[in-house]
This record gives sequence, structure tokens and C-alpha cells, in this order.
Amino acid sequence: MSLNNYETVFILTPVLSDVQMKDTVDKFSKVLTDHNAEIINSEVWGLKKLAYPIMGKSTGFYNLIEFTAEPEVIASLELEYRRDEKVMRFLTTVLDKHAVEYNVKRRSGAFKKKEEPKKEAVK
Repeated sequence: MSLNNYETVFILTPVLSDVQMKDTVDKFSKVLTDHNAEIINSEVWGLKKLAYPIMGKSTGFYNLIEFTAEPEVIASLELEYRRDEKVMRFLTTVLDKHAVEYNVKRRSGAFKKKEEPKKEAVK
């Protein structure tokens, strides 16, 4: 049994209330934990404009979950995505060691834009 690092991003329909959205994200997190996956990070990116309309919608709620799990877990997770009419799109990817390192740095704020020192006006 080998554990892989994964990242899944899913887009939920914009007609959900905040409570419905949170419940749906919790449902997918529970699918993972029920299959012995360890959730490393979960982020709600919020309502974003889509690059093109999906199911007649131009916006959607973006969510990200990073986790470690056995490869068999992905089929169960993606089956739940397909069964849920609130999910407009999803993508699950395996992370290599470089992507894992990048995500750790990103979470720690290493890529936040630093304010440039203000230049003094020349008189």
C-alpha cells in the first residue's frame, strides 16, 4: 500500500447558499476521511468567474483539498462528484515531490507579494 499526495479542485454551482456550499465541501472531505485519506489542507477560493459558461452558469464556487491517500480512493471520490448535481467540474491530480514542496511554501505565505519600498521623489 503506497500513499500518494493528491490535490483536488472542484467547482460548485453558484446558486448555493454559504451553508449548502460548506455542507457539500464537508461531504467530500468526509468521503476522503472515511477511506482513510489524510487531509493536509482545504481551501475555499470563493466565487470566481469561469473562463466559459458551464451548465449555463458564468461563475462558480472554487474549492481545493490537498490530501494523501491510496490510489483506490480517487475512484470513490470522483464517483461522489459525478453523483452530486451541485458539482459543475472537478479535477484530481497526483502531486510529485516538487508540487508538494511548492504547496508547503505557498501555504506558509512564501509567494505573497511583498510591498515594494516607496521610492523617494527626486527634487
